Amino acid sequence: MQIDEDPYEIRTGVPTTEVFRRLRTDAGLSDKSPEAVALALPNTWFGVVLHHAGEPIGMGRIIGDGGTAFQLVDICVHPAHQGRGLGKRIMAALTGELDRRAPATAYVSLIADGPARHLYEKFGFADTAGHDSIGMYRTTDRG
Repeated sequence: MQIDEDPYEIRTGVPTTEVFRRLRTDAGLSDKSPEAVALALPNTWFGVVLHHAGEPIGMGRIIGDGGTAFQLVDICVHPAHQGRGLGKRIMAALTGELDRRAPATAYVSLIADGPARHLYEKFGFADTAGHDSIGMYRTTDRG
């Protein structure tokens, strides 16, 4: 009996600006300007890119100060590859790195959009409202 080789590979790092923007928009996330992405990607604390047959089809990043605060961002998988446990692979890589390198007292957060909350709960994330906190956000006035 022959075992099929896994066609998916997670690689440590961040995508190019162009690939980053494509992965976000393909997955239904908002686009970011090329200038903003070029500033952001080098500030990634840890990132992964998911490949299928050599092509990037998903990603996830951790940003933060390296000691007290971290945030998981840009977690996405191309819709044609969703439903195969690939989001779990990305999350496992990200949380595994946090468990290895982040201080025990670090605060790790993320914003869960829609049903993605169920995936994040499997990795120990909880609704902040249950802890007398709420998530808040704002954007810059410059558009």
